[in-house]
Amino acid sequence: MNERLQKVMARSGLCSRRNAELLIGAGRVVVDGTVAHLGQKIDPETERVEVDGVPLPVAPGLVYFLLNKPQGVISTAEDTHDRRTVVDLVPRETRVFPVGRLDQDSEGLILLTNDGDLAQHITHPSNEVTKTYAALIQGRPRPGEVRRLADGVELDDGLARAISARVVDASGDNTMIEIVMGEGRNREVRRMCEAVGFPVVRLFRTAIGPIKDGNLKSGGWRNLSIDEIRSLYGAGSA
Repeated sequence: MNERLQKVMARSGLCSRRNAELLIGAGRVVVDGTVAHLGQKIDPETERVEVDGVPLPVAPGLVYFLLNKPQGVISTAEDTHDRRTVVDLVPRETRVFPVGRLDQDSEGLILLTNDGDLAQHITHPSNEVTKTYAALIQGRPRPGEVRRLADGVELDDGLARAISARVVDASGDNTMIEIVMGEGRNREVRRMCEAVGFPVVRLFRTAIGPIKDGNLKSGGWRNLSIDEIRSLYGAGSA
């Protein structure tokens, strides 16, 4: 059913109807590739709305959960061995799926949603939406060994390269390093660290693109704000 564009925009949480009208009047709103006009009606289920070039999720029923995944939980919607999955930790009123994966032994932030467009944007390698990890590794690597993670490490499925890698804490027998990745192959960070001679003791994802939350407890979740959703749509190189 068609609705007035400013009403749809206001319902998304971006702004009030009055401010939506101002955005439309200023030519900052595009619907399916065409600049919108005041009084325009759209079908929010089928038409794509962008504000300042960034998609605005307007389809009804979209949900976005940010979860702090604990160790031992599977990053799938279902598991044939009846193990606990990330979907078990968020509300079940709406069917959602995880965006990307964290292996069973890893912890940290993962997004669950029913917004397929956003999931595609985040996971497609060409967009290079970054994921940031804190990795506790065995031993004390030299600066050159840490740099190898960014220079490139040859794995059995090809060259793997971090966008950046740096030491965060080297005060104990183990070392904490921060690794920023632009892709997400299976257990890639663990395999890279092992390839340079420093196996991972513990791995935690601290950020997905611009989204961070140091206050979210293990196993806890929250809804993303509309600003966070749009920042994810705007993240990456595409």
